[in-house]
Amino acid sequence: QVQVVESGGGLVQAGGSLRLSCSASGSIFSINVVGWYRQAPGKQRELVARIISGGITEYADSVKGRFTISRDNAKMLYLQMNSVIPEDTAVYYCNAVVKIPLRGEYDYWGQGTQVTVSS
Repeated sequence: QVQVVESGGGLVQAGGSLRLSCSASGSIFSINVVGWYRQAPGKQRELVARIISGGITEYADSVKGRFTISRDNAKMLYLQMNSVIPEDTAVYYCNAVVKIPLRGEYDYWGQGTQVTVSS
């Protein structure tokens, strides 16, 4: 059974930093952790940052220059959050993709980690 686990969230003052981590396990097929998403109260889940084919990174305009996504290997993903602002307050989710031969790709999500930025 695929498990995706996020950690590293918490309460931080505006202007501070946090580092989120994500690990994925449990699949006998190829699994890749690929991106971070977030959902603020009353809002839809949105992309924060992701790594696409070729190792290219993509960021939401609102976090460019402040957040950095990185990956140790296919199963460990990080999000370095610098110069945080209150608008970054949200539950942050990690997205993993499992590729099953002849069947396709499937998305998995963790339970999320809460990030709260105080002004």
